[in-house]
Amino acid sequence: MNITITHEVTSTDSEELFAGLRSYNSQFIETGPRKPLGIFCRNESGVMIGGLIATRKGLWLCIDYLWVSQEARGNGLGGVMVNKAEQEAVKMGCIHSLVDTFSFQAAPFYERLGYELQMSLQDCPKVGMQRHYLTKKNLV
Repeated sequence: MNITITHEVTSTDSEELFAGLRSYNSQFIETGPRKPLGIFCRNESGVMIGGLIATRKGLWLCIDYLWVSQEARGNGLGGVMVNKAEQEAVKMGCIHSLVDTFSFQAAPFYERLGYELQMSLQDCPKVGMQRHYLTKKNLV
């Protein structure tokens, strides 16, 4: 047996690991390709002022990233993008949604949209901060 420690994970390494993991997991769940979802908003000049990137994982929409530019904040754009992502997720077969956010980011925003706090990880990403995990059930 040869154990290697590296700080340079190659795409070949990742694919080999994921193939083994998918093979095992497929005994229990559907392990087909994850389906990406992007919602983007651009101003009249074509400059992005907000965006959302998510992934469908089984019955779950997993919101990976949400950003609204400083000048576009406060006018509801974030909520519109999350709502559009949830609507599209339902079409993709999702019934729940998951998001994580740091304490300096947007937990109250997601709670206003109907997300419920499930867990907070303390001292993440650094001492005194938290990483919050929120879910929304029954998107349909």
